[in-house]
Amino acid sequence: MERSNFLFTSESVSEGHPDKVCDRISDEIVDLVYREAKKSGMNPGDVRVACETLATTNRVIIAGEVRVPPSLVKLDKSGKEVINPAKFRSAARKAIRSIGYEQDGFHWKTAKIDVLLHFQSAHIAQGVDNSSDQQGSEGAGDQGIMFGYACRETPDLMPAPIYYSHKILELLAAARHKGEGDVGQLGPDAKSQVTVRYVDGKPSEVTAIVLSTQHLDEGWDSAKVRTAVEPFIRQALGDLPIATDCAWHINPTGKFVIGGPDGDTGLTGRKIIVDTYGGAAPHGGGAFSGKDTTKVDRSAAYAARYLAKNAIAAGFAERCTIQLAYAIGIAQPLSINVNFHDTGKVSEAALEEALPKVMDLTPRGIRTHLDLNKPIYARTAAYGHFGRKPGRDGSFSWEKLDLVKPLKDALKN
Repeated sequence: MERSNFLFTSESVSEGHPDKVCDRISDEIVDLVYREAKKSGMNPGDVRVACETLATTNRVIIAGEVRVPPSLVKLDKSGKEVINPAKFRSAARKAIRSIGYEQDGFHWKTAKIDVLLHFQSAHIAQGVDNSSDQQGSEGAGDQGIMFGYACRETPDLMPAPIYYSHKILELLAAARHKGEGDVGQLGPDAKSQVTVRYVDGKPSEVTAIVLSTQHLDEGWDSAKVRTAVEPFIRQALGDLPIATDCAWHINPTGKFVIGGPDGDTGLTGRKIIVDTYGGAAPHGGGAFSGKDTTKVDRSAAYAARYLAKNAIAAGFAERCTIQLAYAIGIAQPLSINVNFHDTGKVSEAALEEALPKVMDLTPRGIRTHLDLNKPIYARTAAYGHFGRKPGRDGSFSWEKLDLVKPLKDALKN
């Protein structure tokens, strides 16, 4: 039996955190390739992106393997086709500007941007492309395990600690961009952390709040920052009570002026727990940002969340973890595992059998069902890939609850 009374903590980081700057640039690259593919008539299913970004003081390095339309290719001096860096640099600058970096140590206009992208390895490509000849469907882009999770703790069926950690930073970022009051003097770089007390397995109160946020005024101290941010923290927590003895740690080091990649080097894919469930559920082996959706690290994690969320919405359990496993070049998942954490009202084994009947869990099936071959990924780079509102542009389609009836029907049969 799992404990019912305990404390649990999750953290989030803002869009201006150095690692999130890199995630954003990498996902802007993914979106760029999908947009250019559509313009050129290239089949979006043929897009391949595996893009990593590094950022430090006024320097950005973008590297990786891609398969792109002709509009993103040029001839070098020897007449050989190479990746044209121009549009990739532009995408990176636009991302940095959108986040809000116009500082001496990191500025969207003056940062040097190196694009070291090259064409996808033929040996990797054959695992995906050639598999369709043998199996009738493209194979997975890599081996790996992916997890999806959902629970009844919040309206978006997410764990409470990560849900509120994200919400604090989202509200502060929105106010910063609008220039609202003192919050307009904050910088883009920030981190939050929320500790929640659970009683009888349910969130009951917040016992600790940590927020470190960059500020542009050298004269600000921790007390000044707390005065500026506390109303937004309380707004984010909403009806979840703050304990009378709650520990508040706002800019505990005292000063945070040098921020972003100028203060700490950033890398793509270094905040995977922030991206998912805040540690309340397992994470698979890979990050999401910078990858097209033949990479099951990304697409199958979205599918697992989609299935788990719909299972909870269908009333099957209070908590649900779903694991999917794949092998490179093989279309069908190697295994499906459902865990209701002793809260289930239906058979876990029965749901395992039902899942592939209501959704094609091959890489192509996932991309088709969730309509993933489109430029919708820059928005996922900050504040989590899960617990978000599905957009009219097709973004966050894995958060829809349109599989509830098919799941219920499948378990009746």
